[in-house]
Amino acid sequence: MKKIFIFTLLGLFLQASIPADAQILKKLKQKVEKKVDKKVDETIDKGLEKSEGKAETKETDSLAKKTSVDKSGKSDAPGEAGQTPLLNWAKYDFVPGDKIIFEDNQLHEENGEFPSRWDLNRGDVEIAEFGGEPVIMFHDGAPTIVPYMKNSKDDYLPDVFTIEFDLYCGTDNFVAYLYDRKNQKSGSPSGYTYFNIKNDRMEFGQSSSKLGEGKSLEKRRWIHVAIAYTNGKLKGYMDETRMINVPRIDFDPKGLSLHSYHARNDNLYYVKNVRIAAGGIKYYDRVLQDGKIIANGIRFDVNKASLKPESMGVINEIAALMKEHPEISFSVEGHTDSDGDDASNLELSEKRAATVINTLVELGIDAQRLSSKGWGESKPIDTNATAEGKANNRRVEFIKQ
Repeated sequence: MKKIFIFTLLGLFLQASIPADAQILKKLKQKVEKKVDKKVDETIDKGLEKSEGKAETKETDSLAKKTSVDKSGKSDAPGEAGQTPLLNWAKYDFVPGDKIIFEDNQLHEENGEFPSRWDLNRGDVEIAEFGGEPVIMFHDGAPTIVPYMKNSKDDYLPDVFTIEFDLYCGTDNFVAYLYDRKNQKSGSPSGYTYFNIKNDRMEFGQSSSKLGEGKSLEKRRWIHVAIAYTNGKLKGYMDETRMINVPRIDFDPKGLSLHSYHARNDNLYYVKNVRIAAGGIKYYDRVLQDGKIIANGIRFDVNKASLKPESMGVINEIAALMKEHPEISFSVEGHTDSDGDDASNLELSEKRAATVINTLVELGIDAQRLSSKGWGESKPIDTNATAEGKANNRRVEFIKQ
């Protein structure tokens, strides 16, 4: 096609009695070829852009699908008008600690900068945007980060604690050490101080588990990682599945380090929503002692009343308590932090309390034993000046009636 176009133009040029000078013909040929090349390139570029656009749309749609179905565990928000909560993570038994001692949701972070709530041990780590939200990107140089805390050289993990974070898996192991590799020594005789996490498995020392058939095993996907430690006993979870259950480890966990062996441009790892919390007494004992349960482990999507799936650990525990003790009824009361205006926070807290009740009813609890109320930001239990304080204020309380 390109040659036909060139010869046609040359024929027209000769018919017009232009001198057939070899040099002129050569220049004319070069000029025509450049124009044809440009036209062809433009056509190819348009085709590529169209193809890339489709691929990008497909990838975006796929990620959105994962976010709304796999990640959140539901396609519609429970508690909204005309909707019924969908039961997810029905056997999840992880219950986070009572008091947040470290919280990082990457809000208000600047793209391309080092995450402000962390310190660097080695490698290359920065804030990036992925899936439309800020995340911590592990980029290069076997990167390792540790929480930036005033007492980082000391043991800042209590005898009972939980750790949670969302991880977008690479194709190799991601590691969570239970000590601060920049400021602390592990103190473990065996050297087994860390979780190895892959898309379909989790390991700690000699203990390891692999997800079974039928699980979502994409190599690149979001998973929710949860770790629970109670006076020597250690458990590890991937999404709703408990993977690790070690009766006693040989060292005292002192801190946290997040590390990637093989992070690089074609194998990036992303982390978000990191939370460390101190543990507490069992729910029934709290009811007897305080007449209420304060649950900050019930999580919602930002500015919405839709539950995150990791909330099911707490809700399953509450449901089990109410089934075991039919004499107990609760007022379910929602609270927010101080971000946003008062009226919006009040309405949001009411909707969130209603969502929790709807979910408990779906789990078999009689609706007559439950009532709901929202307080918005009017009853803080911690400061709203820190990320940890705000996290403690965003809570659901179960008040014994």
